[in-house]
Amino acid sequence: MRLYNTMSLNVEEFVPIEAGRVKIYTCGPTVYNYAHIGNLRTYVSEDILVRAFRFLGYEVSRAMNITDVGHLESDADEGEDKMLKGARRERKTVWDIADYYTEAFFRDMAKLNLETPDIVMRATDQIEDYIEFISVLEEKGYAYRAGGNVYYDVSKFPRYTELSRMPLENLQHGTRGDVELDENKRNPYDFALWFTKSKFDEQEMKWDSPFGRGYPGWHLECSVIALKALGERLDIHCGGVDHISTHHTNEIAQTESFTGQKWVNYWWHAEFLLTDDGKMSKSKGEFLSLSRLEELGYDPMVYKYFLLGSHYRRQLAFSDEGMDTAKTAYHKLKERTLALAEPIETTAYIDEFKAALADDLNTANALTLIYTVLKDDKLSSGEKRYIIEQMETVLGLDLFVEPEIDVDTAKIERLIAERNQAKQAKNWAEADRLRDELQAMGISLMDSKEGTTWKLN
Repeated sequence: MRLYNTMSLNVEEFVPIEAGRVKIYTCGPTVYNYAHIGNLRTYVSEDILVRAFRFLGYEVSRAMNITDVGHLESDADEGEDKMLKGARRERKTVWDIADYYTEAFFRDMAKLNLETPDIVMRATDQIEDYIEFISVLEEKGYAYRAGGNVYYDVSKFPRYTELSRMPLENLQHGTRGDVELDENKRNPYDFALWFTKSKFDEQEMKWDSPFGRGYPGWHLECSVIALKALGERLDIHCGGVDHISTHHTNEIAQTESFTGQKWVNYWWHAEFLLTDDGKMSKSKGEFLSLSRLEELGYDPMVYKYFLLGSHYRRQLAFSDEGMDTAKTAYHKLKERTLALAEPIETTAYIDEFKAALADDLNTANALTLIYTVLKDDKLSSGEKRYIIEQMETVLGLDLFVEPEIDVDTAKIERLIAERNQAKQAKNWAEADRLRDELQAMGISLMDSKEGTTWKLN
């Protein structure tokens, strides 16, 4: 496997910490609203990454957090807590909001045929671990208390900008003149590890701690959950490119200060999904969810097919035209795969498929390979099915899942009866019209001496 490493800015040969095993941490959702389809692009790519490693013979352990507290609207410790914002919007408790949107997120994952990570942890279940983590940073001199809060001192970590390669003044939105600075911070670039009432007195989610009654900062939870779930060394840490400059930068600083050693070998980031007015984001108010796409007539697998046609490191423009093209192509492909015979084992094309995966997850080439298999006259129908079934274990496009059709039996029987009456009256035009209407519903008719029977196409 060769993967692009954001830390080195190069595609590198993957060398695991432990032979044959891969430990992957993926930043999870903040459950204050539905995931937008831009978020879901990252989760689709992460799922392919995990499946690809398993297809290549690795044992994979993947952990993910559920952010149900502490994520502010700005990464620079400014703005409102997103969970509190969601609760106010819907007039529910933050706990109810968290439960509802966590379930909604996993429903979306199921619709996209994404595997649930091996380990999933809620942020609110790890409070004692956060307190211990902060205490260690305090003892080592990396953290300080001010104004009732606890902050990480960026000046104590010389490699703070190593991942982002950006000057400090460009990293934190909170340093701009149009945003009120947190006067408690020694340096404007420091970030919060623990908030108390001095920050948000109205916060519902609060816990007692040696630092005061309050709640953890967002950046803290990923570090603590990753350490707890996967140990002190990670092979790969995943997320969207928007996490590079602040969230992942802060994670590296606090985690390596805590452990005293290098934490992650490969930093993996998926690019943005773009709309006409730029990056897709929930903060803009209006956004497309997977359910909304379904309402617009697009199966979740069509969206997934659309995504896999592009590389995860390329910005992808979302458009109606692009989705319509993907819809047509996907359904035609599915028709062809469903028509294949029972699988017959073969090794053909498997090495080519592995090569596409190992080339920094080249899903576009992997999709093209399916069409190459279908056109190969040297392969039997059953061999084609076997090869594509193997590819499906990674791509997960439901190519061999029969489409669900809502059958209105009463309507079908009524139309057949009307057609029989039209035939008896020698009204052949009406009989043909009714047959065409039934065919449009996916119904085939068989006429015999005993009468007319029907079946789904």
